[in-house]
Amino acid sequence: MTDTPVLDIRNLHKQYGTLEVIKGVDISAHRGDVVSLIGSSGSGKSTILRCANLLEDSQQGDILFKGEAVSWKGSGLGRHPSDPKQVLRIRTNLSMVFQQFNLWSHMTILQNVMEAPLTVLGRDRSEVEQAARGYLDKVGIGDKCDVYPAQLSGGQQQRAAIARALCMEPEALLFDEPTSALDPELEQEVVKVIKDLAAEGRTMLIVTHDMKLARDVSNHVVFLHQGLIEEEGAPDTVFGAPKSERLRGFLSSTMAE
Repeated sequence: MTDTPVLDIRNLHKQYGTLEVIKGVDISAHRGDVVSLIGSSGSGKSTILRCANLLEDSQQGDILFKGEAVSWKGSGLGRHPSDPKQVLRIRTNLSMVFQQFNLWSHMTILQNVMEAPLTVLGRDRSEVEQAARGYLDKVGIGDKCDVYPAQLSGGQQQRAAIARALCMEPEALLFDEPTSALDPELEQEVVKVIKDLAAEGRTMLIVTHDMKLARDVSNHVVFLHQGLIEEEGAPDTVFGAPKSERLRGFLSSTMAE
């Protein structure tokens, strides 16, 4: 682990009009870290990921990728990244896996996985195809290369989305509630893939409602409440000896579900 985080979020603020949903958050992930963001719906977890990946503009604070700060122009609600090439470079190195898969329905699974490395990164087609088939094998659906998303279960579609993210050869993976759209049986297929990636030493930020997943794969857990970090620490501490009343209440209600 180097001293420079892969992703470093400092004093992040995010507003929608007059509503401030992120109120000054600091999160960092070094190489090999798995950081899980937990908290009630509306606490700001997914918004932080979208701001980190520059899918949404934040109104204050710094976002650094491997020590390189995002350059901004304007201020407040008028603040936007000033360098489109920097945005593309950072976004392609922070591959995001969404809750709803977001696969292209008119493309086969193999074409879905190959599309971004070909069009965004301009890589050689034969090399990309070889890598894509390898990643589909890794997530356990190598036999589904030539089928279309509608022919797959939800769990298989999410695994295809993970393979697509991996094929960009990113520095870190950002997971936004990767199992919440799945029934429990299919959820376990995706959980296994995420656990395998964590065991490989992949750098990951995971927004999840699955407390067992957060406890099993993370080396750092962040509990968010109303746009602020209420508590954070190692999984054993956060889950085994929570300090704040809000976290104790959240965990008791979550575990009771």
